Amino acid sequence: MKFSFSSEQEAFRTGVRRFLTDRSPTKEVRRLMQTEAGWDADGWKALNSELGLCAVRIPESMGGHGFGFSEHCIVLEEMGRALLCAPYFASTVLGAGAILNGASTVQQEALLPGIASGDTVATLASCEDGGSWDASATTLTASKSGGGWRLNGHKSYVLDGHTADLIVVLARAPGSTGDAGLSLFTVRGDASGLSRRALATMDQTRKLARLTFADVPAELLGHEGAAAEPFARTMVEAAVCLSNEMVGGTARLREDALAYALMRMQFGRVIASFQSMKHKQADMLLEVELAKSAAYFAAAALDEGDADIAMTASLAKAGASETYLQTAIHAIQIHGGIGFTWDHDTHLWFKRAKSSEVLFGDAHEHRERMMRHWAA
Repeated sequence: MKFSFSSEQEAFRTGVRRFLTDRSPTKEVRRLMQTEAGWDADGWKALNSELGLCAVRIPESMGGHGFGFSEHCIVLEEMGRALLCAPYFASTVLGAGAILNGASTVQQEALLPGIASGDTVATLASCEDGGSWDASATTLTASKSGGGWRLNGHKSYVLDGHTADLIVVLARAPGSTGDAGLSLFTVRGDASGLSRRALATMDQTRKLARLTFADVPAELLGHEGAAAEPFARTMVEAAVCLSNEMVGGTARLREDALAYALMRMQFGRVIASFQSMKHKQADMLLEVELAKSAAYFAAAALDEGDADIAMTASLAKAGASETYLQTAIHAIQIHGGIGFTWDHDTHLWFKRAKSSEVLFGDAHEHRERMMRHWAA
């Protein structure tokens, strides 16, 4: 396992950062987060036509570039740094991830090229009103009807669920409990009986939706009753990818706070010269670097097929969650009174930190998972 990025990976990062700096300044973030969709079709098209970022982790045989998680997480880290408003995470991590883990080869060949090109925006609908990301909490049912499948129930907190073209849905057979009877299905965004409503959220840069299924036609993805393992794998991958996205935002906050401290004058001196500020900046740097190390290690472990990846993913997610939020708090304090205002940009990353903290489980839940894996 390598513990540093190659020159090619660093060049790739530089290209992605340059693109996002041009395409996702905070002025554009503020504009897009106020829209109903939460993203812009022209920006999404440029993301794929100029850099082909949706194709990064999809196999070459299915229209992608065939890179690994390390490269995919570089993209996500830079997107977290720029606070990009786009359905990238939903489509490439959740939607494509569920298809790669749970679909047959024929289904993958039919579905993944559209996601790789950006023509199809996909997402995964698994969580329900209870807020649990555990598959055993699923209540939405799937029943056979006239040679096909029909879904009934609802899903909540679906990333970009109100605009997605393709929705991968976790459902269970009527009467089943736990992980038994769980299956994955695909539903078109315009399917009959499907109603979609965007949720009011604190973090306006990441849109969530509530989906209601009333006898909605669906296609089985993979094998009936065999979704527990593919879904668990997808959630592990999502935790690792989100951890890398979070450390990107964390690093941006720390750097902006340091730049402000080096500029802000108080009592005839820049506030960065005060001993207490030096201590705070040193603590922030240490915490950010530790979170980065855990996130990078988890991405590399996915590429290596490490047997303990579930525990590693939870370690990375727990660390990134706490570090992101704490760094956002420090950044606001360092900026002083202006840091609490709507006009200043720090609150944008603070809200993303808070929403990402609970997405796919908070730090306490992931530490519980780590202990269960360790005990097993």
